Amino acid sequence: MRMRRKKHLDERLAACGDMIIFMDREDRDFSVKDTENMLDYKAIFGNDKPIVLEIGCGKGQFIRELAKRGEPQYNYLAVEKASNVIVDAAEKTLAEGIENIRYLRGGAEYLDCYVQPLSAERIYLNFSCPFPKKSYAAHRLTHRNFLQIYEKLLKDGCEIHQKTDNMQLFEFSIAEFSQSGWGLKNVSLDLHNSDFEGNIVTEYERRFSEQGMPIYRLEAIKPKRSI
Repeated sequence: MRMRRKKHLDERLAACGDMIIFMDREDRDFSVKDTENMLDYKAIFGNDKPIVLEIGCGKGQFIRELAKRGEPQYNYLAVEKASNVIVDAAEKTLAEGIENIRYLRGGAEYLDCYVQPLSAERIYLNFSCPFPKKSYAAHRLTHRNFLQIYEKLLKDGCEIHQKTDNMQLFEFSIAEFSQSGWGLKNVSLDLHNSDFEGNIVTEYERRFSEQGMPIYRLEAIKPKRSI
C-alpha cells in the first residue's frame, strides 16, 4: 500500500537544509554513469574523515545510534528512497545535534553517480525489503547488480554487514555474495542467541524478535580482483 504523503512535507524537507541530499536522476538511465554529481565530502562534512554507508536507513535509528556510540572518526551517509521517511530521520538527527550524518534521498542504483569510488569503509544493509516474488529479484539490495555498485564504492578489503528477518532473502544474499566472489564471515542464523557483541537493535528488529522470529546476520568481504 502506498504511503500517504505527510502534511507540509516540502516545507519540512526544506527546513532540514543540507541534511538531505537529493540524488534522483531525471533520465533514470542507470547505464550512463557520470561524475558531475559526485559528492564533495570536504564541502559536506567540513573534513576528510572516512565514509560509512547505510542503505535503506528508514527513520535513521540505526545510523544515529552508530554515530553516538563513540565513532566520531567516521562520516555517515544514510540512503532512503521515501521522502516521508527520510524527513523524520533528518529531523531527529538535527534535534539530537549529530553533525556527522547526511541523508541521501534516492535509490541505491544511483549511488555510484554520487558516492566517490573506493571511499566507503563499510556498508550496512539492515532489514532491506525482501521483494519475495522471483520476478522482483533484481530489486533486492543484495542482487549481483547492486553488489557491483557496492564493490566500486568500498575500499579494498572492506565489508558489507547485513541483517534481516527474512530467511529467503538471507539465503538469496549468501548465494549472490558467494557467486560474485565475496568472502563471508560471522554468519549467524539466530543473532540474538549468538555471542555477537555490540549489536544495535533497530525498531523493526525488536518487533520481529519479540514475535519469536530469528534475526539473520552476515559480513561480506569485498573480493580482490586481478587487474
